[in-house]
Amino acid sequence: MDGARSRHDLGIPRVTPSSRSLLKKFPETVAKVVQNEGDKPLRVMFQDEGRFGRISDARHCWAPAGVRPEVPLQIVREYTYAFVALSPHDGIMDSLVLPEVNTKMMSLFLSEVASRHQDECILMFMDQAGWHRAGDLKIPENMRIQWLPCYCPQCNPVEHIWDEIREKWFPNLVFQSLDGVEDKLVEALASLENNAGKVHSLTGFDWIISLPMIAT
Repeated sequence: MDGARSRHDLGIPRVTPSSRSLLKKFPETVAKVVQNEGDKPLRVMFQDEGRFGRISDARHCWAPAGVRPEVPLQIVREYTYAFVALSPHDGIMDSLVLPEVNTKMMSLFLSEVASRHQDECILMFMDQAGWHRAGDLKIPENMRIQWLPCYCPQCNPVEHIWDEIREKWFPNLVFQSLDGVEDKLVEALASLENNAGKVHSLTGFDWIISLPMIAT
């Protein structure tokens, strides 16, 4: 039909066989960890990295009737990276801002998350990026890794955190230095870390929070 658009053109995530398999096996995966790590309370977390930099993010904005708004624009290829791990059940979020994404930085972040939950067993879901699967990645003793399907970002609730930060903290801004980007990113992450209810509302997918497997 001329002019018609499929639902996938509207930005609605496609349900792929891989993502369907994850949803189906999620209760079984969690149950196995609970059985093997019964001495410690379990915390289910999801992890991801987001890139932020000095390329401005032009977005719609309000303006008086009859006025065409103008927003600043620049393209400067300097970046920093946010590492985030969160628990959709209760909205607990851990984050770091680091200069690179590699195995060393990933090991540092996992160590930080583990230190914040020393008395819990963490079941960490993450994508299959190269630095996640590297042989020299240091995985803390109280953490178990589970892989998300390839090319299925819709399965990772941390993606909603990136959308929230870019929409609320970074629209139509031009930064004179990378320090400015890092300051704004730290501000955004700190705000979300201190607002567990907001994080829960953004990331509490039904197929995740339907399981009562969380440290209490």
